[in-house]
Amino acid sequence: MPLVDIKLIEGVFSEEEIKKLIKDVTDVVVSFMGEDLRSFTLVVVQEVKSGSWGVGGQAIGLEEVRAMQAGTLEKP
Repeated sequence: MPLVDIKLIEGVFSEEEIKKLIKDVTDVVVSFMGEDLRSFTLVVVQEVKSGSWGVGGQAIGLEEVRAMQAGTLEKP
């Protein structure tokens, strides 16, 4: 039974975007493993509190993710 665990910073994606992410990830898994496993494929999306995520030793929050999405985040 495939299990995909996705962690996101809280508030980055809407409920509808998360639902689409779950559907699309399931479709990708099924494309590799076969349609018979669709009903056994688990996708878990966990939202992590803003600021509780770190990259390269720096805490990352919603503001930094928004800047990444806009292409305006300055690299250290």
